Amino acid sequence: MHSEESSSTQNGFHTELADGVGHWRDKVHALARTIHASPELSFEETRASAAIVELLREGGFSVETGTSGLPTAFTGTVGSGELVVALCVEYDALPEIGHACGHNLIAGASVAAALALAPLADRLGITLKAIGTPAEEHGGGKALMLEAGAFDGVGLALMVHPVQDGVTYNPAGTSAQAVGRYRATFTGKASHAAAAPHLGVNAADAAVLSQVAVGLLRQQIPADHRVAMYVAEAGHATNIIPEHAVVEFECRAFTLPEYEALLLRVRNCFEGAALATGTGLAIEATEPLYEPLRQDDDLAANWTRAMDFFGKDISPAAGLAGGSTDMGNISQVIPSLHPWLSIPGAKASIHSHDFAALADTPAAYGVMFEAATALAWTVADAAVQPKQRSRFIDAAHSPNPARATMEIED
Repeated sequence: MHSEESSSTQNGFHTELADGVGHWRDKVHALARTIHASPELSFEETRASAAIVELLREGGFSVETGTSGLPTAFTGTVGSGELVVALCVEYDALPEIGHACGHNLIAGASVAAALALAPLADRLGITLKAIGTPAEEHGGGKALMLEAGAFDGVGLALMVHPVQDGVTYNPAGTSAQAVGRYRATFTGKASHAAAAPHLGVNAADAAVLSQVAVGLLRQQIPADHRVAMYVAEAGHATNIIPEHAVVEFECRAFTLPEYEALLLRVRNCFEGAALATGTGLAIEATEPLYEPLRQDDDLAANWTRAMDFFGKDISPAAGLAGGSTDMGNISQVIPSLHPWLSIPGAKASIHSHDFAALADTPAAYGVMFEAATALAWTVADAAVQPKQRSRFIDAAHSPNPARATMEIED
């Protein structure tokens, strides 16, 4: 029945969905502003999660909290159609600078789209899931939930992400880097820094040498690779040779083979520093590996048509210059869409104090509701177009075991 829908019926769904977003506009706007005003870190998003759950229940969703054993995760469900759709909701903030990645806007767009779609779920023949995914900034909530089965049976997954002004609304061909985050611990031997420095083994020296080695390595790696690091611990008193030093670091690349090659070279820098100073070295992963992002072509086309309706720039993208998301893990096993939401007039980069302020402006909330409408239209188009609907249903039933993504290094 749904595969035979005409283009005029699709337009009818579009009108109803736009009206649905408008119906919930005030409450979703208040929700997004509340999340922005009360930022919570990864796995600690109790207020944001509770507020979203309450609004979804008001909109007719049956909501399970604590999905995958994560206290601030949730799964809201409505409808019973064969095509299972997931709208991902993010709501964690960054340390010190709050919602400088605009997760209040991500939450608002996904929630508004979900609320608009809910009354039409059975007519569209979909089971709609609004899945609350904590800890995107640090912790890999989606990777953990994917592995735990929270996305089993899902045929397509969607969300949006705000960025600065001037980025095309056409997501086709864009990506995001794989990223792995690690802790390197050097172990030396304490001694009096004045009376017997020769009896100590200086772990802080190893930390310095690792920084120098990685700094020199940067000249020899491809331009789209990234290594970032900081010293978390390197002594506590000037008169004690530091016996422990800790360096936190991350590696990024656009493909997994490139990422793995980069990680090996960076590990060699740390091992060389340990060898030079006579310290012990242990490297361990601190978070799940975030995999590269894959945009689904059909979903990207649906979204691009919607943003063209709103008069947005839909010129072809040259690719994304950086950044990572645990939505990449979802996209590796489920057809996914993660388009970029360009905030008008926003010149500041994400992860800055200025962008945090921009994420709470009328311009930002304006495009958030346009994005919510476009997400809802993208889902509706996928549900009523025969080839897309069939492909996404088939994708949900394909063998797609979630992979273990935590890499532990000895």
